[in-house]
Amino acid sequence: MLIMKRIFLAFVLLFIATTGFAQNEESAKRIPDEEDIIRQTLSLSSPYYYTNLMLKYRNGTEPLTDDEYYYLYYGYVYQESYRPFVENKALDRMLDIMAGINPQQPTIGQLEALIESGIEAMELDPFNPKVLNMLAFAYGCLDDMHREELYFNHLNGVLRSIESTGTGLKEESPWHILMFSHAYDLLASKGFSYTESRIISRTTEYIQLTRKTHDKIKGFYFDYSRVYRNKPDDVSFKRERTWQINNLKPREYK
Repeated sequence: MLIMKRIFLAFVLLFIATTGFAQNEESAKRIPDEEDIIRQTLSLSSPYYYTNLMLKYRNGTEPLTDDEYYYLYYGYVYQESYRPFVENKALDRMLDIMAGINPQQPTIGQLEALIESGIEAMELDPFNPKVLNMLAFAYGCLDDMHREELYFNHLNGVLRSIESTGTGLKEESPWHILMFSHAYDLLASKGFSYTESRIISRTTEYIQLTRKTHDKIKGFYFDYSRVYRNKPDDVSFKRERTWQINNLKPREYK
């Protein structure tokens, strides 16, 4: 039996993930190759054909490899359902439900509502770490060990994919994200709190930590270019930073 049931016991929902600290070796990075991702995910003959990967991801009948998580995550950019600026009301409902849950004694009704909203939230953001985290919590509380492990593995697979794309330590080697919130979720998975986000360039933002790490790291760089590339013309470029896992109040950055 997994230990997650005891881990996910606070609204703070600090992630317990298998990702480590930032890689210092440049050789460890895997900058997403857009031509390769398109070729691999859109070709019927490819082992990473997107429709098949997504079915495997949702069904949970067998574990996914790191390569499969990588092509799932970055291949999502080329799916019609990828709309990073659409409001995810189902996620808001999940957070409202979590705010009223006694983590020691959640009711079955609360857990079922959390799962129902989580499945809906994944329609707009199937790789949202917060959603995956809360689903693992809910299924664990219901003693559904299979689905608890499924969403826990999905959570870690997504986080590993993001971390595999760079060191995160400098602008030239950022971590690549599909949603702005994913950057904060990755930092939360490491137990980091942050103070501010700064736009460094048209593709990169820098998130400063509240305090330096034991390695004297002050913050991390994230490539948000895929989000900006999919911005509708009628949407102004501002981002709501809401309901962060490390208990920061909702903030809006313009």
